[in-house]
Amino acid sequence: MPLEAPLANFETGVMFWAGRDPGETLAELKTLGLRCGQLGIPGDLDLSCAAAWKAALAAASFTVYTVFGGFNGEGYADIPTVEDTVGFIPARFRAEREARTLAISDFAREIGCHGLGLHVGCLPEDSSADDYIAVREMVRRIADHAAKNKQTFALETGQENAEALRSFLIDVNRENVGINFDPANMILYGTGDPIEALGVLGQHLLSVHCKDGDWPPAGVPGALGTERALGTGSVGIERYLRKLKQIGYKGPLAIEREAENAAERLRDIASAIELLEKVKAAL
Repeated sequence: MPLEAPLANFETGVMFWAGRDPGETLAELKTLGLRCGQLGIPGDLDLSCAAAWKAALAAASFTVYTVFGGFNGEGYADIPTVEDTVGFIPARFRAEREARTLAISDFAREIGCHGLGLHVGCLPEDSSADDYIAVREMVRRIADHAAKNKQTFALETGQENAEALRSFLIDVNRENVGINFDPANMILYGTGDPIEALGVLGQHLLSVHCKDGDWPPAGVPGALGTERALGTGSVGIERYLRKLKQIGYKGPLAIEREAENAAERLRDIASAIELLEKVKAAL
């Protein structure tokens, strides 16, 4: 099931989060010259705001092509915290998070978005493990719900290596399930070279992030790497876009910058837009 969005090949977009006034949020993004993006839904967001977002998107002529789910209780301080709190792996959160994900899928349908995405968490390597099987079945149920809403379901990359994720996708065996490829996450979690990973996962590609970062510090077990402004980390944006083009990806490029300071985030997104336009022109 292809990405459905009336956008140009490699059109620059942005990953952004709901929570503020929809009109103000979109006006800010429009000042950057953007007209598309991926909308993140915090775990505490009241989903009754779908009508307000739908109206604001129409008024701004802005396309949301993926709605990303986040959950209450998730933490990203280090890898052990991620393993214990993120996505569907922690059994204590599964029922609540499955229900929330189905509701986010319905929110996406209400605003006219045909893509759903999230982190499922750190998948066990053993495909016979109880947690692996439970999460696989959960992903299948969510995928089937998303299919009824005419949506794809993208799993965010990074918390396992490319071969393990590819095997999981094959095991899930749902036509509408694929990946949102984040090259920086592969580096931040130390799970593999992102360009090599694209070669393994390319046939499952639904959407991508343009994010940068550096590898975890040597000799510090469980540490995560450090996110950087686009073009200042270890991804290699030129080779990343070249690889995307080589494998036939034609969707948008969503800049993701997770800086907590709003002014820094906007400044880095503006710089990233300029960098992407320069790199795209040279392809």
